[in-house]
Amino acid sequence: MEVVVAVADAGGFTAAARRLHVVQSAVSGTVRALERELGTPLFDRTTHRVALTPAGEAFVPAARAALRAAELAREAVDAVQGQLHGRVTVGTMQGVWAGLHHALAALRAEHPGVVVRLRQAAVADIRQALREGTVDLAVVALDRQQQRGLTTRLLSREDMVLLASPRRVLAGGMPKAEVRLADVARLPLVEFTPGWAIRYAVDRAFRAAGVERSATFEVNDIVAAAELVRNDLGVCIVPTSIGDRFPDLLQYRFDRHAPHWKVMVVRPPGEPPPAVTALLRHIT
Repeated sequence: MEVVVAVADAGGFTAAARRLHVVQSAVSGTVRALERELGTPLFDRTTHRVALTPAGEAFVPAARAALRAAELAREAVDAVQGQLHGRVTVGTMQGVWAGLHHALAALRAEHPGVVVRLRQAAVADIRQALREGTVDLAVVALDRQQQRGLTTRLLSREDMVLLASPRRVLAGGMPKAEVRLADVARLPLVEFTPGWAIRYAVDRAFRAAGVERSATFEVNDIVAAAELVRNDLGVCIVPTSIGDRFPDLLQYRFDRHAPHWKVMVVRPPGEPPPAVTALLRHIT
């Protein structure tokens, strides 16, 4: 099962062999033996790519669950013996919660045997990973519909602001002054790509205000967005905590329909594994 999952994740037998630190023939032989046992191929093999068959698509999630169950069994025994080991895979998005590193540092100091994997992705991908069990918990900004089927705990609620270059005069040139979404829609906008939590919040605010807008730039990196704003190529809507990271840029509040997001810690329902429970204690 571990070999099949590695081939699926790596996208090929050679890459999976490197990941598993074995020769490629061992990976190929293991997969062929399993396919004979199951009576069906798990992968379609061509000279250019390796892809899962329908049987492989069904097998891989079950294999992941079985491998994770084996890890949890070992972690449970370690916990009884007072030695917490195992791993925690944490999903997050750029700029969502600046305090995450404090929680990770506290976990590391308390349980140095726990391995933490950080996975940064778009909100839709993280939500799917939580449902599949490939992410144990996430610090994300989800709307109400996206929270369905997950266990959530609110960490913070934050309004968003408009970032602009000091060269761009808005609202009479008064920093911290208020602007309207209708006026912002007429400016060159630096937006984040669909799937970002910031984009969800901004889309929701413009819909609520009944205002249409179009993006001049779309980026998937906060620093890139700030650099475009700094050079006065556009303005950008971001959470206040992100705007505060760029003190050379001006911030403007919104008069009404201000975009906002709720940052929360999210995990699948049920009793979390011991290592996940240990990390949750430090996320406040």
